[in-house]
Amino acid sequence: MSSIVNAEAIVECVPNISEGRDRQKIDLIVAAAAAVENVDVLDVDPGSETNRTVITLVGPPDPIAEAAFRLVEKAAELIDMSSHQGAHPRHGATDVCPFIPVSEISMEQCIEIARAVGKRIGEELEIPVYMYDRAALREDRMSLADVRRGEYEALSEKMTDEQWKPDFGPARFLPGPGVVTVGAREFLIAYNVNLNTRDKSQANDLAMEIREKGRAVRINARTPYYSSGQLLRYRTDDGIWPSALTAEVFSTREELDQHLRDHGTSLDKEATFFGQDPSALDGEMVMKRGRFEHCRAVGWVIPEYGRAQISINLTDFHVTNMHHVFDACRQLAEDRGLVITGSELVGVAPYPAIRASGEHYLSNQGSSRGIPVQDIIATAVQSLGLCDISNFDPERSVIGLPTTSGPLTSQTVDGFVDEVSRDSPAPGGGSIAALAGSLGAALSSMVANLTFTKRKYRKRRAEMETIAIEAQRLKDDLLRAVDEDTEAFESVIAALRLPQGTPEQEKIRAVAIEAGYRHAIEVPLNSAELCLEVMRLALKAAHRGLPAGVTDAGTAVWMARAGFEGAILNVRINLSEIKDEKWRSAIEERILLLRKDAESLLEQCQQQLEEILGS
Repeated sequence: MSSIVNAEAIVECVPNISEGRDRQKIDLIVAAAAAVENVDVLDVDPGSETNRTVITLVGPPDPIAEAAFRLVEKAAELIDMSSHQGAHPRHGATDVCPFIPVSEISMEQCIEIARAVGKRIGEELEIPVYMYDRAALREDRMSLADVRRGEYEALSEKMTDEQWKPDFGPARFLPGPGVVTVGAREFLIAYNVNLNTRDKSQANDLAMEIREKGRAVRINARTPYYSSGQLLRYRTDDGIWPSALTAEVFSTREELDQHLRDHGTSLDKEATFFGQDPSALDGEMVMKRGRFEHCRAVGWVIPEYGRAQISINLTDFHVTNMHHVFDACRQLAEDRGLVITGSELVGVAPYPAIRASGEHYLSNQGSSRGIPVQDIIATAVQSLGLCDISNFDPERSVIGLPTTSGPLTSQTVDGFVDEVSRDSPAPGGGSIAALAGSLGAALSSMVANLTFTKRKYRKRRAEMETIAIEAQRLKDDLLRAVDEDTEAFESVIAALRLPQGTPEQEKIRAVAIEAGYRHAIEVPLNSAELCLEVMRLALKAAHRGLPAGVTDAGTAVWMARAGFEGAILNVRINLSEIKDEKWRSAIEERILLLRKDAESLLEQCQQQLEEILGS
């Protein structure tokens, strides 16, 4: 498994192919996707009994879409569904192909990717495609189980029905590839909570409390374990209508329904949720929902661990995340005399999920969330006990984990300074300007966090935390710009080295040089704008932070101002090489506006400093 570094928009794609026994075919299909630049194969999980392989790919939007298409194409070439046998439901060579947002990308964007890939499969490969889940084009095709009902064997007849006309591709049965079901869904986090017991029933008791599907209602429990209670059933003929919410018994259906409506639900809704017939409830168990939506859970025992676990699937971490279920399990365990020793992440989790858990525990302990990313992740790992069973490596287990480490920023301070001092044009002023701005942001965060910890300024804690969080973001963006600026200038050098022996070569070279200089302008211009944001934050820190930190905030303003001016100088020198006068004029106008803002901010900061230091 590889780590995704310096990632912005990251999408996960999890194609399931109908081949789990022939490793040569599996490897060829995976290789087709892996050949796409910037796409990583995180996992390949074949199953002989199911005759199915689950493949996990991650990458930016365009490359992941291309990789998915190539995988479907290769699977259709190598897998013949007419001879396929396996224990898992299936109806195509590539049975399902879901796209999942990981970081810096919305579900809506993943839906667009899924539909575009589905359309391309249908048109270019001429394979029938159904869209499902969040990418479904029809309400009755949201559920994968509904779309796949009858499986491959039903397709020849099913596809003659107008109701089952594919969303894309030919409306006819293709014996070889079958059909492809393409969708978009939320990230599924496979997560286990560890108990200090080997008793499966004890783990299962907790699992039924937290899972969305809940459990049967019991009353008069003889022990802290809910399962020791007496089952509650509907006895409609005897006028016994119990409430799943309170166990209160009503004498009529109408009274119970009104009670449930007062709590935001209804008898029909609850019965249907649990697969019961609302019109035939006599003798049925009264069921109650568990604590968390989008949570599936079951208790089991892992002999090699010597303990029981609550095995959990979180199907939408935006609603129910790891810390939600972990905290609930800890309280439930304590009530039963058990201990939660830690937890285990199975596979990978998206960066926003583990960051949210870290921020949750920082907030609970009254600490600022405006700290470096690695410190937030460390808080999540420690608080959730993710190292309880084995070592937890964020680089391998967190998808989309941002990093500021590059060829330059990963060097020691003296090594970086020495590199700058050598007789090469890069790293140069643009990289140094970005570094200066990042130091200004770091100082701003320091002042805000120091103020956050002081009891005297407790009423400003929310304000200081906001400054610190924003300063951390700017610090990291500017640190990344240190390497980006050098890389941008190297693209200019590469363009200048292109051959120019023929008119066609000269034309290609001229276009490449213009594009290279534009990029070499855009990077420092972005750094200048980021430095301006740092100046604004530093001014707030100087004005609202503790007086002892005012010189640090003032230094932050001056560092950011130095970064701003250095970045602008790099923009201007490269701007002279641009031939497009309209584009050049637009950049010059932006520079004028930015400099006015910078002058104003510096003047305000100096005034603030003089007022405090002079007194």
